[in-house]
Amino acid sequence: MLKKLYIRNFALIDQLDMQFQPGFSVITGETGAGKSIILGAIGLLLGQRADMKVIKGTDKCVVEAHFDLSHYEDMDLFFEENDLEADLPDTIIRRELMPNGKSRAFVNDVPVGLAVLKELGDRLIDVHSQHQNLLLGKHDFQLSVVDVIARSQKEQQDYVQTYEAWRQARMALDELKEQLAQNRQAQDFMQFQFDELSAAKLVDGEQEELEARSDTMEHAEDIKQSLYQADNALSGEVSGIVGQLRTAAQALRSVERVFGDATELANRLDESYVELKDVAQEVSAKLEDIDFDPAELDAVNARLDRLYELEKKYRVQSVGELIVIRDDLGEKLSAIEGGDDLLNERSQEVERLLAQCKQKGAALTEKRRKGAKEIEQQMGQRLVALGMPHGRFQIDIALAEPSATGLDRVSFLFSANTSSALQPVSQVASGGEIARVMLALKAMVSGAVKLPTIIFDEIDTGVSGKIAEQMAQIMAEMGAQNRQVISITHLPQIAAKGSTHYKVFKEETQQGTTSHMVMLTPEERVAEIAQMLSGSNVTEAAIENAKTLLRI
Repeated sequence: MLKKLYIRNFALIDQLDMQFQPGFSVITGETGAGKSIILGAIGLLLGQRADMKVIKGTDKCVVEAHFDLSHYEDMDLFFEENDLEADLPDTIIRRELMPNGKSRAFVNDVPVGLAVLKELGDRLIDVHSQHQNLLLGKHDFQLSVVDVIARSQKEQQDYVQTYEAWRQARMALDELKEQLAQNRQAQDFMQFQFDELSAAKLVDGEQEELEARSDTMEHAEDIKQSLYQADNALSGEVSGIVGQLRTAAQALRSVERVFGDATELANRLDESYVELKDVAQEVSAKLEDIDFDPAELDAVNARLDRLYELEKKYRVQSVGELIVIRDDLGEKLSAIEGGDDLLNERSQEVERLLAQCKQKGAALTEKRRKGAKEIEQQMGQRLVALGMPHGRFQIDIALAEPSATGLDRVSFLFSANTSSALQPVSQVASGGEIARVMLALKAMVSGAVKLPTIIFDEIDTGVSGKIAEQMAQIMAEMGAQNRQVISITHLPQIAAKGSTHYKVFKEETQQGTTSHMVMLTPEERVAEIAQMLSGSNVTEAAIENAKTLLRI
């Protein structure tokens, strides 16, 4: 529950430091006194975006709240998932707004983002303002109420998992259909390209080999002349190097017996002779191989021209890239040929998942129908207590197309009397009736989700007298269930039911208008409620009436 609220430099508030009590509390004050300002400050703690215009003066604005979460052990998981220190007896949330436009948020003095702040805020406080009565006509709100009372979290999770799988499979099927349609439109052209590249009989590395062969044949005469000269120098009968080496080695061998150094020299010449003889034989062989053939050169150049033509046409730089294009075209053509089989396979998968989705959805619907019956039963009792003995409340659950929330479209139907037909609640209920219906629903929902703190901002709009007293009784009962309920009200019947009474008022000073909030003493409560009964001129009768309401 909310234990303490501290506000500094926010709108009309210079500084406010207020302690809050458990149970049912009320806040009163004249219109414009600053009640909405306090709610706005609390909204900052719930992760709402800040308007820097609310900063009063040049110093930073600070809103801080202390919560006692000792009775809410399920909060441990939230703190663990967000790497926050759990200090449940006194959890502190703080929001700071800087004059330069920057904003910071803290949980137990650890900086957090607004998303984390909002998630935590949604678990701590439910602020029900007047405009939220409009939610009563929204189908998603109605569905959420049914799910809370039905306790259908497991069925929802099972359904959503299957629904998401079906949705993904359906998207994949649609993409496949689109891709196949596009491919089939271009099938003839793709087939032509594939046939053209296949007919070229492409071989990776062929281009480089042909280019080298072409260069060789184009310079065949020069190559042959050079080889001839080399062959003559190596193997010529008169001055061939190989023969002369052989002669030199033999000359040295002839004097080995009388000249010791001749042996080593002769050996070295023999080694050179063997190497040069091998070179000479290879040169001679290549000389015989070199033969200029104009027809072969034309064939090589024609093949190269075809490769160059294809590379230019397909905007690539090598035969290897042409092969990649050819193979890709082949895969696409194969996919087109087998597209119907794949399409049928994917369609069957979508149908299978849809059947599972409907099966899970049916289980969710059954759980919701049971929850709806429970709501209808409780609402019948609560409407009687709220002064609508002939009121009827019914929940219609109609089958709808699969969506992220299930197969159901939920509608709250209402009639204030037995003579009128049941119709959507937002179309037939008056403002006071909607307020009472919402209060009854909130009482049920709060019991199911165990929210620590609930704030009702003038939920009593459109009611008075005994009905207001009955609404106050329901809020008091909610506050007695280990929960904190705070009602901002203009009605004395509701104000008198609070176990704690706070008053918001404005004060005019030389520095300007400021808003304040105080907790009233028993004597001050009598005066405040008497003023709410009779206006600015408080009469003795009003005071006595106030004491009666307070049971003093």
